[in-house]
Amino acid sequence: MNPAPQSPPPLMQKLRARLLNQEQFNFWLTNHIPRALATRLMGRISQCRHPWIAKPGIALWQRFSDLDLSEAQDTEFASIHDCFVRQLKPGSRPFDANPNHLCSPCDAIVGARGRVEHGQLLQAKGLAYSLADFLQSPADARACEGYHYVTLRLTATMYHHFHAPHELNVKHVRYIHGDVFNVNPPALKHVAGLFARNERAVIETTLKHSGETCWLVPVAAVLVASMRFTFSDLHLHLGYEGPTEMVTDARLTKGERMGWFEHGSTIICLLPNTWDWIGPDMGDRIKAGQALFRLR
Repeated sequence: MNPAPQSPPPLMQKLRARLLNQEQFNFWLTNHIPRALATRLMGRISQCRHPWIAKPGIALWQRFSDLDLSEAQDTEFASIHDCFVRQLKPGSRPFDANPNHLCSPCDAIVGARGRVEHGQLLQAKGLAYSLADFLQSPADARACEGYHYVTLRLTATMYHHFHAPHELNVKHVRYIHGDVFNVNPPALKHVAGLFARNERAVIETTLKHSGETCWLVPVAAVLVASMRFTFSDLHLHLGYEGPTEMVTDARLTKGERMGWFEHGSTIICLLPNTWDWIGPDMGDRIKAGQALFRLR
């Protein structure tokens, strides 16, 4: 006769309940507020260059988070925004030099990954979203059937610049206006089609080594809806009213900066199935330059 399953110790039960309550509170706090208004307000506060705001703000940020400025190129910041978009000391993010390896474009936590099947990608366990909706192009979605995808989530304290994962040409950028839901795990579990609803930029590139098409899609989020690119003067943000399609032929070497978020968010990579995943497990932290795929 099998013994009855034992319930977790009371302390473990309390810890689980506390974590669940924090997750629910986090979801409520960041997704039941005027997201666009809060994002614009935070943008103004973060760019205030008064020392009475910048220094205490950064000090509090460090005190209550895992913000690490030891790799930062600068040691003093005139605003919280300057700290958000800080660059690192030269050589802080070496890229794997193997031409058969495609690297992470950014510091991140590895999220959902897999193959595009029937035009669907996994957002979180049991929750999928449409690639055609995400790319806003049925033709591009059809071309990506069978592609690998990986979600790379940047936290607020991470290095916010992203780099070319391989030697490539940027061919086209499509900016898609949308919402600014939080992209943290609680939101991904509850908001259907979140990535296909938020502001984002679909960057189409051609890999020089193989001639294949690879997509990088930076996705904005609450308090984050602003992104810039090194190969364009466009500043994409909630109030942007310019053209949403841009044809270019920018050539970037492996590891060269492509752009940056004004805070932290997510990048979703789409890569042909001629590559194999060699990266870490879901939930692991990675750094820009770490190999994720190997050309078969």
